[in-house]
Amino acid sequence: MDAVDDLVLRSTRVVTPDGERPADVEVRAGAITAVRAHDAPVPSGVQVVDLGDDVLLPGLVDSHVHINDPGRTEWEGFATATAAAAAGGITTVVDMPLNSIPPTTTTAHLDVKRDTARGRVHTDVGFWGGAVPGNLADLRPLHDAGVFGFKCFLLPSGVDEFPQLAPPEVEAALTELTGFGGMLIVHAEDPGTIGGAPQRSGRRYADFLASRPPAAEDRAIAGLIELARRLGARIHILHLSSASALPLIAAAKSEGVRLTVETCPHFLTLTAEEVPDGATEFKCCPPIREAANQDALWQALADGTIDCVVSDHSPSTIDLKAKDTGDFAAAWGGISSLQLGLPAVWTEARRRGHTLADVARWMSAGPAALAGLPAKGAIAAGYDADFAVLDPDAAFTVDPALLRHRNPITAYAGRTLHGVVRGTWLRGRPIAADGGVTGPPTGRLLTARRP
Repeated sequence: MDAVDDLVLRSTRVVTPDGERPADVEVRAGAITAVRAHDAPVPSGVQVVDLGDDVLLPGLVDSHVHINDPGRTEWEGFATATAAAAAGGITTVVDMPLNSIPPTTTTAHLDVKRDTARGRVHTDVGFWGGAVPGNLADLRPLHDAGVFGFKCFLLPSGVDEFPQLAPPEVEAALTELTGFGGMLIVHAEDPGTIGGAPQRSGRRYADFLASRPPAAEDRAIAGLIELARRLGARIHILHLSSASALPLIAAAKSEGVRLTVETCPHFLTLTAEEVPDGATEFKCCPPIREAANQDALWQALADGTIDCVVSDHSPSTIDLKAKDTGDFAAAWGGISSLQLGLPAVWTEARRRGHTLADVARWMSAGPAALAGLPAKGAIAAGYDADFAVLDPDAAFTVDPALLRHRNPITAYAGRTLHGVVRGTWLRGRPIAADGGVTGPPTGRLLTARRP
């Protein structure tokens, strides 16, 4: 082993695809070469990093992050978003094609994104493309340029430069994508159902919740399943909130429909019953629902109906959250949680009897498989040496001012969470420790691997 490039990370608690155990993890030139017995002999001169009883997890993969750069960098940016991700144990993020200007809907726009990000990212970063009216001919070139799939909306996205697809346009996009093996990732809420729901402005969270009923998700997902079944298309459902859609999803999967599903930390850890009126930092679409709904989401994670957990970090400036009025109808919809996903999910997972191996499967292996990142998501030989070091029993109270993302507002403010990220490693090099980045940006820009 070359002592310059090689090291061993040692812990009594290493989370591997086979479960948690004491182990030594050998790293050479940024990749894992072996996972050996704890306290195994180490070649002379090789650095040993002994983590004691802190847990060594595979670096998290967050495939749903709105970085908003360029164009809305006052909302977020590549430097701040990836610093927050690194501080939270995330080593790879995949950037959504909106709310940046320009959106990632052509190869020229993808080039702008990559030029903006280059040299500024603390984690590895990949890119989703967008499917919008009029860009059908751009989908294959974007695919060939290395985007990981294509996002669309079935109803207004919230920004004018990224319009929704009408039903015939969804089918046309899916037909095009299926022709070259592409995947459509969908904000699945039915516009007609929402249009028929009561739409009231004001401070009452109950009114906002009623404006985005579960039936909107259920109806949209049912239609997408039918398209996927008929066309043989691959569809991913973004940020599932409605538990009443789970039987549809489970049935479709059991018959072989090419369908995957994600949910988010806020749906797993926050409930409608606890959202104060006027607390617009809790607004997101689809919305945070009731505790019974949350219980069903957890069960679906446990049985595999839901494939992964990702942040849907969708930040904005504080003024856009309408904190002065507390009007949910006027506020930007999005939860800022990039740095907090791991402790938030672990806090609730352990209360419900789940393990850190479960969390790693949901937040690392699952998103890596979704995006098609074969070197990410596990502590095993041949994978990138990406790690999160977690003290699972330490607790902290969330102070928005101490978070690394750009605007200090989050629905988790004041909550006590378990699980402190002590360090984050990217390809065998430490990039964050104790809530802050430890050096200049060293992340890479990723392109999708094609067969």
